[in-house]
Order: sequence, then C-alpha cells, then structure tokens
Amino acid sequence: MNAPEKLKYDRSTQDVGNIVHLEHYNCCIDDQRLAILFYVVGLGATRDPYLFPGMENIWLNFGRTQVHMPSRAVPPKTERLRGTAGFVVPSLEDLAKRLEHAGKEMKRVVGDARQFSYTVKKDCVEATDPWGTRVRCHAPAPEYGPTDLALAYVDFDVAPGTAEGIARFYNEVMEAPAQAAKGRATVRIGKHQKLFFTETKAKQPEYDGHHIQVYIGDFSKPYKWLLERGLITMETDEAEWRFQWIVDPKDGKKLFQIEHEVRSMKHRLFNRPLVNRNHGISNMTYVPGSDVFRGTY
Repeated sequence: MNAPEKLKYDRSTQDVGNIVHLEHYNCCIDDQRLAILFYVVGLGATRDPYLFPGMENIWLNFGRTQVHMPSRAVPPKTERLRGTAGFVVPSLEDLAKRLEHAGKEMKRVVGDARQFSYTVKKDCVEATDPWGTRVRCHAPAPEYGPTDLALAYVDFDVAPGTAEGIARFYNEVMEAPAQAAKGRATVRIGKHQKLFFTETKAKQPEYDGHHIQVYIGDFSKPYKWLLERGLITMETDEAEWRFQWIVDPKDGKKLFQIEHEVRSMKHRLFNRPLVNRNHGISNMTYVPGSDVFRGTY
C-alpha cells in the first residue's frame, strides 16, 4: 500500500501555553447596587450564589469566568481597569436593551449613574461601568472559540515602546505564547483567551491596585525567576502567589504595573463550576426548565 499523503497543518495553532485560564479581573468599588445594575441587569452576569452573598464583595459569573468587585475597604476605595475588558455575550441587540434599562435604574435607585455610558457600534457594544472601567462586548465568533458567554480578553493601555518587552516577559518568564507587532503585544491564554497590551500616547492614571487572576501549569519556574529578582509581592499559600511588575527580561526594565494573582492548577478553586442564569427569560416569558443558561461556555 502507498503511504497516506501527508497533510500539512500548522501545528502551532494547537499549542496551549503555560497560562491556561484567565479567570477574573478584580476592582474595588463603593456601592454594590451599581455593580448589580451594570454587570447583572446590564451585561447579563449572574451573581455567584455560593460565595460572598453579603455586602463585602460580589463575584459575577460570565460562563467560566468572573468579575470580582470587593466593597469592604474602609474608607471606601474604588478602582478601574487601565484598559478594556472584552466580553462575549449571546446577543448584542438584547444587551443594548438591558443597558438602556440599567442606566435608568441607576439614576432611579442610586440617583447617579456616575461614569456609566454605552455606545452601539457596527460590530460590538462598548460601555463604561460606573467607576470608569471600559468594557467591549462582542457577539459569538470563531475567534473567541465555542463560547456564547465569557471574559474573552483584557486589553491594557501601555506606554509607547513597551510592547516588545512585554511580549518577551510572557514568552520567557510566564512561558505563554506572545508576540508584538505594530505597538501591540498579544498573549495567548488557554485555548481562546488573550491578554493585549496596546501602546498609547495618552496619559495613564496611576496604578490603583486592581488585578487579574490566572491559572498556570508550571507553577514553580516563573515563581523562582520573579523571586530571585524581588518581584514577588504576596505569598498567599502553597497554591497562590502574586506579582505586580511586568519587566523586560533582557534588561530588567519595569514596563507595566498590574497585579497578577497566580494560582496553580491544584488550587482549590480551579475549574470550579459556575452558575449562569438564563438572562433571556422573565417572569412573563418563563418556561419550565429554562432557568439555566444553555449556551456554550
């Protein structure tokens, strides 16, 4: 028999780097009513029913990902993402209607929508939460993988001339596939998520302490590299550590500050099932068995 014809595939498209999952970003807030109205009523998140049911924190589920918004700081502290959070939602048309309603509810319930706004664009809906964090919502598409509901990416605003060094950091230190082109670093996470770092000449606010959380496979090697250079900022427990500065491994230059909450795949919360409600139903349209979101996430 003749040998089968060799098929030519780009095998690198199937590579999964060391960062296997971007689970959440975390910003402190001062009023959970506004968080519920923007993220739950507006964006369509589900408040986690099991953890932090009180007023000191709120965890918001988007498929297998979350947004965390603690409100326990005394005096109250507010933070905003220095960039844009990118979400996938089932329907942009429905999203726009929910955001319109949420904005009215903010003014009715709280008396002030703060920095809230939203704009419907040709291929996405852009919004700003009450504390100034920008979000961009997309319809499901192949570039985001087989998901209808997710935190798909975070796109950070960074200083000119830093993208290449940031890509080197993720490639060499965090062992996540990354590249820089045209003033933007792209870091691949797991199967379909990404971190972007986009250069801008616009003046950036001072870092206020917000963070992102990731799970990684090789937990000890990046830790040792960062520890040797005095960059570890928190030793949480055996399955979690944190750092804040992204540095260029070529010369150690500090490039961008964003706390990374880094967890191992043995962490107790890894791959925890998250409850997601079907935000497309109401008491007037309810059908038995339709409570849970049935989309892909």
